[in-house]
Amino acid sequence: MMKRSATFFLAMALAAGLPACSVRKFAINKIGDALASSGSTYESDEDIELVAGALPFSLKLVESLITESPKHKGLLQVASQGFASYAYIEVQPRVDAASVSDFETAQKLKTRAKRLYLRGHTYGMTALELSHPGFASRLTLEPKQAATALKKQEVPLVYWTAAGLGLAISSSRDDVELVARIPEVEALIDRALELDPNWHDGALHEFAIVLAGAKPGKLDVARIQSHYKQALELSRGHSAGIYVTYAEALAVPQQNRGEFTSLLEQALAVDPDSYKDNRLLNLVAQRRARWLLARTNDLILSPDSPEESARQ
Repeated sequence: MMKRSATFFLAMALAAGLPACSVRKFAINKIGDALASSGSTYESDEDIELVAGALPFSLKLVESLITESPKHKGLLQVASQGFASYAYIEVQPRVDAASVSDFETAQKLKTRAKRLYLRGHTYGMTALELSHPGFASRLTLEPKQAATALKKQEVPLVYWTAAGLGLAISSSRDDVELVARIPEVEALIDRALELDPNWHDGALHEFAIVLAGAKPGKLDVARIQSHYKQALELSRGHSAGIYVTYAEALAVPQQNRGEFTSLLEQALAVDPDSYKDNRLLNLVAQRRARWLLARTNDLILSPDSPEESARQ
């Protein structure tokens, strides 16, 4: 997510007050370094609405800094993470809510979410291109081969670059052109897993589950279960999102009501305060878990339906 607001104000003051272009750019680069390396205050926040309201302003400030220093990889990564996070935290829930009763509004919001996700992806790809010229075109043509150029220190950037495109695909599965780009996301995540499989307490494995669930065709149950097991071990019970992701990726397609409700209840049982560095994401995951539980009868066939009875 984004970094300290005070730092943004300082950056803008420096940008406005320094007359020499080279000195101004030097100052902005220093601020960019601070933004990229400092810890996020948002990830530990306990108020989703407060963070969602603050992010747009922060994002526009970051984009202003990128305009001044377009090759600053730290700023580009902050933008990539920020746009993906904002779309997921604020816009995606509105898409889901509208999809129940207002198709036209849902479509408009879905388009907005897709654009925001892709905006984040573009910033990430721009940063990767700085280290690997021609990477974007190679990734399109030969995803697996292109991804071998990526290094371990780039894993956070690779994750957010992949997340922007992967979440755009997951939220727009009727977009044939986007779905055709799944191999690009797979190549990025698979390479990141090769380089640092334990990164961020299993976040790569969790995202691999999202991606496997978004792929058209037969569900790769073994792959989803393998990533779930590893994500669960690495998170040490601190992540509510893993249970929600697994429920949507596997329990819904398999129409397993018992597993679906059990997983969501496990997500709600996670104490967000037990792992403060991940508190905001746990609260977001629990918000989605409650929404999914409320829609259980829409997502899972009732036990007395002919289809369910036939499986019992």
